[in-house]
Amino acid sequence: MFMSVLFSWHFDWYFIMYNNIFSLHTLNISSEKENSTIFRRICFQSEFCVLIGSAVQGLTKVETIQVKVRAVLKKREYGAKYTQNNFITAVRAMNEFCLKPSDLEQLRKIRRRSPHDDTEAFTVFLRSDVEAKALDVWGSPEALARERKLRKEVEREYQETIFLFLVFFFVCLFVSYGDQNFTFLCLCFIKPRSGKRTTFLQGPGKVVMVAICINGLNFFFKLLAWVYTGSASMFSEAIHSLADTCNQALLALGISQSVRNPDAIHPYGFSNMRYIASLISGVGIFMMGAGLSWYHGIMGLLHPEPIESLLWAYCILAGSLVSEGATLLVAINEIKKSAHQHGLSFYEYVMQSRDPSTNVVLLEDTAAVLGVILAAGCMGLTSLTGNPYYDSLGSLGVGTLLGAVSAFLIYTNTEALLGRSIQAERVQKLTEFLENDPAVRAIHDVKATDMGLSKVRFKAEVDFDGRVVTRSYLEKQDIDQILNDIQQVKTPEELENFMLKHGENIIDTLGAEVDRLEKELKQRNPEVRHVDLEIL
Repeated sequence: MFMSVLFSWHFDWYFIMYNNIFSLHTLNISSEKENSTIFRRICFQSEFCVLIGSAVQGLTKVETIQVKVRAVLKKREYGAKYTQNNFITAVRAMNEFCLKPSDLEQLRKIRRRSPHDDTEAFTVFLRSDVEAKALDVWGSPEALARERKLRKEVEREYQETIFLFLVFFFVCLFVSYGDQNFTFLCLCFIKPRSGKRTTFLQGPGKVVMVAICINGLNFFFKLLAWVYTGSASMFSEAIHSLADTCNQALLALGISQSVRNPDAIHPYGFSNMRYIASLISGVGIFMMGAGLSWYHGIMGLLHPEPIESLLWAYCILAGSLVSEGATLLVAINEIKKSAHQHGLSFYEYVMQSRDPSTNVVLLEDTAAVLGVILAAGCMGLTSLTGNPYYDSLGSLGVGTLLGAVSAFLIYTNTEALLGRSIQAERVQKLTEFLENDPAVRAIHDVKATDMGLSKVRFKAEVDFDGRVVTRSYLEKQDIDQILNDIQQVKTPEELENFMLKHGENIIDTLGAEVDRLEKELKQRNPEVRHVDLEIL
């Protein structure tokens, strides 16, 4: 009987202690008074069980159980939208909340690290303070919404008035000064694009302008030779020169557009306009050059006609060969110089289409030289044999040559517009620079895209070493003051405030490390214009 009672006491004692321990582990520290009451109740039950165990000494052994209470901060629910801690600039506060500079002078001002390279820090305001001030100024959210709508209408009316005034002004200029003076006066009011004055005096712009002048003259003289002789090959050469002139004019337009400054709609600029112009040029060569040459050659085979004296045609072809060869040499020298600057061979530079405008001139002039030789050979066979079919075959050969050039231009420029990576060696160089920094543990998902005009956009996910970043923060702090603050921490609330203060500063230090890496990466690699480092 006594043993059964003893067993029952032991079972109840273990059950009570299990419930007590389970209560401690599931305890939510929400009310200090309530928690202290629960803890005293648990201790009383524990002492009572220990007294019972002491009464049966010799029959069983009592083990001491140490109970520890783990303090847990209550989790805060922020909801799907939380903007109370957001910062906004003064310009945005005045535009979005219809405030004046005098309204912002009374608000709390906070100095934050600037995202721009030209300034180290700038002043921002808490969004909650700005919203409260806007409600204080306008009285209600409805009144603020009405004011925003009214200002947008006023701004739209102002833009329409300016547009109508400019239209009226230029019409008056045209009526008063005539066509030529009107064009000159309009150019005086147009803001010049960045670098446009020197674009066509050097580099690809110079090559394109030389090609336009020479091909325009070649087209004129070849057209006269075709009218005089009626040769199908000469007609193909005339069409070839016309196509080259039009396409190179299109390239000149693309070059002038590519140097425009970035704007809000095109934040990365207009450098791809060169590839777009080259792509359209390739399509134009195929449609206009190859198509008409094939058509005229086929018609010559179906309806052969006798050819007049070819003396003038030979003279014009010889002049075209010299002029086209001169333009070809200009393009070759420019590509050699650019390839040397990029550390590439001539073949690699052409195949990768690093300079689409010069590539088009190079390939068009190469096709022109080969076309002149082919046309002269076929015309020579026709004059020797009297068979006009050789001349028509020459026209088909020139069309096939132009079709091959257009296919190559379409392929290379399409690849460039799709977003092509730079060479693997250059990507490795950029990656090694980041990995050698002490604050970086690893680099992942590296993307280095060629944007054209020797501009590169670099993107990578960076795994930062939190210890190095924290040590960088501590090196700029008063350690004695931090130790004193730690010793004064007694409650969970004080610990939370301490961690929030230094945690925010460490995050700012991490942002400064990202800015430092981006700045150094651009300085060491001038071709890298846009750097996006994502914290992993």
